[in-house]
Amino acid sequence: MSVYDHGFLYGMGLFETLRTYKGRPFLLGDHQERLLAGCRQLGIDYSPRPGEWEDLIRRLLESNGLENAYIRFTVTAGEDALGLPSGDYQSPHVIVYVKELPERNEDLYRRGKPLQLLQTARNTPEGSVRFKSLHYMNNILAKRELRQNARSAGAEGLQLDARGYLAEGIVSNLFFIRAGRLFTPSLDTGILPGITRAFVLRLAAELDLPVEEGLYRWPELVQADEAFVTNSIQEIVPVTTLYDLQRTELSLSGGQAGEWTRKLMGRYRSRAEIGNEGDR
Repeated sequence: MSVYDHGFLYGMGLFETLRTYKGRPFLLGDHQERLLAGCRQLGIDYSPRPGEWEDLIRRLLESNGLENAYIRFTVTAGEDALGLPSGDYQSPHVIVYVKELPERNEDLYRRGKPLQLLQTARNTPEGSVRFKSLHYMNNILAKRELRQNARSAGAEGLQLDARGYLAEGIVSNLFFIRAGRLFTPSLDTGILPGITRAFVLRLAAELDLPVEEGLYRWPELVQADEAFVTNSIQEIVPVTTLYDLQRTELSLSGGQAGEWTRKLMGRYRSRAEIGNEGDR
């Protein structure tokens, strides 16, 4: 790849991470749709042929002897002159990574993980919505803060937006439940419109769990009955401990995954293993 690739020079590129279950990619169509929508907005001329992603994944899994794997598709803008572009990018580069997933830690899904409130605010999105883009500096700074200040190993960091509203985790979307109602920060906070986030919203509708997307503050999370974070690799992970900026420890749902969280985890896992959403 050229050093003049604008993915390298200016962070002009997008990526998607997803996972496979028994060789089948889950929610692949949703991931591809989000990446292609971002490419259109950024002027990156990328149009995979029908079945191309499926074929690449199959070949990578076979070459590496894997069934349950982490997959990352990266599309960079491609080579261009030094300086900001005057037109669209006609020759993008595509890189696909695969790696083995660690053995599933069942205790994590029973007992949950801590969530540490961070001072590093979520930056504003690049456009009307946040892209899953190559310039990840805000997330990296948040990760550095978490590493320096977390009270517990394995904690996820929670960022607020510039107005002080709950936004998202460093690598996850946030949900909490109170009085039989599911809450999640609005896209107006500048969060990534997560693929797993959207799927959880569909699952909640199937379970007749009322949903509200809105603007919330830290005290509302503290008062929740249960909470969880989501991403495409770890699925739905309960949050059972909160740490504020003073690193004061607060417990949620008695230190165990809550009832609604367990229902959603079970429904998600069933769908993923059956694979009936992977053909979307």
